[in-house]
Order: sequence, then structure tokens, then C-alpha cells
Amino acid sequence: MSSVMESLAKTKTKRFKVKHPKRKLFRSNDPLLSVFMWGVNHCVKELQHVNVPVMLMPDDFRSYSKVKIDNHSFNKENLPSHFKVKEYCPIVFRNLRERFGIDDLDFVNSLTKSPKPMDNPGKSGAKFYISSDRLYVIKTLTSEEVEEMHSLLKQYHPYIVERHGKTLLPQYLAMYRLTVDNVEHYMVLMRNVFTGHLKVHKKYDLKGSTVDREASGKEKQKKEPTLKDNDFLNDGIKITIGDEAKEKLMETLNADVEFLTKHAIMDYSLLLGIHDTEQALEDERETELEEDDEDDEYDSGGSGVALTPPDSPGAGRHSLQKKGSVADGRIDPERDIYAIPSQGNGEGKEIYFLSLVDVLTHYEIMDTQKDILAGVKKMTAKAAKTVKYGSSVDGISTAEPDQYAKRFLAFMDEAIE
Repeated sequence: MSSVMESLAKTKTKRFKVKHPKRKLFRSNDPLLSVFMWGVNHCVKELQHVNVPVMLMPDDFRSYSKVKIDNHSFNKENLPSHFKVKEYCPIVFRNLRERFGIDDLDFVNSLTKSPKPMDNPGKSGAKFYISSDRLYVIKTLTSEEVEEMHSLLKQYHPYIVERHGKTLLPQYLAMYRLTVDNVEHYMVLMRNVFTGHLKVHKKYDLKGSTVDREASGKEKQKKEPTLKDNDFLNDGIKITIGDEAKEKLMETLNADVEFLTKHAIMDYSLLLGIHDTEQALEDERETELEEDDEDDEYDSGGSGVALTPPDSPGAGRHSLQKKGSVADGRIDPERDIYAIPSQGNGEGKEIYFLSLVDVLTHYEIMDTQKDILAGVKKMTAKAAKTVKYGSSVDGISTAEPDQYAKRFLAFMDEAIE
């Protein structure tokens, strides 16, 4: 008996540390972005428990999901203690993501790392953010624009279905209302036209108008300015993609513009980004030279301690960079969905990124005070430009939807070859 007790006394007690599953932290310096990341993660995960319907019903375009968080115990150093998240039309947007070929798990992974603020490219006062992998853009909306989105969504979804996702319209992927510190913020999520995979060297916002359509001196001073129609014409730019690609592109543009005109939408633009492969190669060569100079400086006079051994994983760095370099102008079909390569025997090869943007401006004057003011503002702008430039000038950007569409398509047909 005593021997048994002795052996028990010598037995060591093992302590097991319980491993808890990892949880996303949603770290951001901006509480709004932390709530945004939490909201995207929560909404997509909750939607996994909702069956995919055979077809969407009218109620799906009015539906929403809401969650209110109070005294949030987990991760409170990053998240506010009180916030609300409301997702609009969750089943409709899930269906749109599917039709645009976006997997929800990838979608969550892209948007649960802190997005970065972007320079505001427009005059609307909206804030823009870009996802960490540059695949998605988040834009803030006004409550009136949320109403516009609801109205547009009822026609937008059937159109995307009819076109099998083949469109240059913005790819709307989700819409939220986030309440942080008792302030409501509205956000819409879209696919990014420029993914960062290929650097955009020149960028134009084209409306097909020539009156007052030149980038300001302040805009041109920016590192990456957004130029306009007259700048495009003065630069002598042509979108050279060949007859077959032009036919397909113009078919898509015509269908999209017809859709916008049918719903009295105007003042949209074609956003054009140009990737210059020769410029990209030159930039890469300069970067490699700078890296080589840094390596030489680090060698510290041939002491031997800083040299990279031949068998080191880093030894083939430059050759590997050249093999898989983005500077050679390779389009990644998974990321560069808006990209079209140039054709012909020009000086250098270019890749064009094209998309329609700013598609929430309706022409007709509605019953609400805001819409009346917007309509008056539009007519006042047109009258002012007519007085300044004369009624015979066809390039005034503020026009009726039919006239706007015809001028827009004529300009694009001339610009593409």
C-alpha cells in the first residue's frame, strides 16, 4: 500500500492549455472601419444559414437585416462598445456577387483587413476607401443616394441577369448602414476598376462633352490626376484595341447606355485607365538599380558579412521578379476584369481599363424638395453654359438623357479604334 502511495506522489500532473479558435480582430485606427469589417464578416456569415432562393421576389428588394451591439466584450480595444449594423437587400446582393463570380469567403477575407482611405476623386463630398488587396472600393452615400440605390436595384439586378454579368456598369456588391457614436453612415461596396496588379499611368473621366471639360491646374499637379475630355483630345489619345474588340466593347457600351437612358439616368462617365507597359518596364529597371545600389552599400567594403550566399532563397530574387513580373503587361483574368490589351503596330503596348461610373443622377424632376432643387440646379447649369457658349454648342455636358447618350456614344466610337 505504501509503495502505491509513493508512486502516486511521484506522478507528475500535466496541465493542458485550452486552445480557443482564432477570432478576427478587425483592427483599424478608425472605429467606423472596425465596425465596417465586423459588419461584413457578420452579415456574410449569417447569410450562410439562409437558403438560396430559386428566384428573387419583390420583398427581397425591400428586405434588410439588423444587429445592435451593446457592451461588446470581445475585442473592445478595437471596436466601440455600442454600434449598429444594417445590411440592405442581403439576398439580392448575394445573388449579384455570385453572378459577378465573387466567392463570399474571398469577399470576407478581402474586407476584414483594414481598408485604406482614398483621395476623393469627385466633387460629391463622398469618402472613398479601398480594400487592402485593392479589389474593392467602399463609397459613402447620403440617405437620398441610398433611396436612389434601392430604386436602381430593382432594374439593375434583372439587367445583370439578362446580360449574364457582361456590363461596364459599376458592380454593386453590398450596401450597409453603420451607426457609430449615434451617427449613421451609409456605404456601398463596388468592385475596383483598377486592381493595382497593373499600374495605371494615365486616367481620364470622359463624358463626351467639350465645354468646361478640362482638369483644373490643381488637379494636374497631383501625382495621379484624373484628366477630362479636352485633355484626352489634346493628348491625342486613341483607344486602339482592333475591330473585333471594338465591336464587342461598343455592343456592351450601347446596351449599358440604353439601360441608363431608359431609366432617365445621365451625367455618367467612362472611366479610362491606361497602363503603359514600356513605362512599367522602365520603372521596374529603375527600382532594380536602386535595390542593387542598396545591396552594394550594405556590403560594407567587402567584409563578407553582408553578401548573399549563392544557395540563399533570396539569391534569385531579381530573376524571379523578371519571370513573373507585372511589368510585362500580363493581364490576370481573375483580377483585371475591366482590362483590354491594345492592338496594332503602335510605339508601345498599352492596356486599357474601362468602366462606367457615376450612374446615380436622374434627370427628371420628382415630387420631393431635394429632387426639385436638383432638377432646377441641372437646368440652371445648362442655361448658364448656353448663355456663355451659345445655344448652338453641342458639347454642353448638362443635357437630356437621350441627347446625352447619343453624344456620349458618338465620342466613344470616335475615341476607340
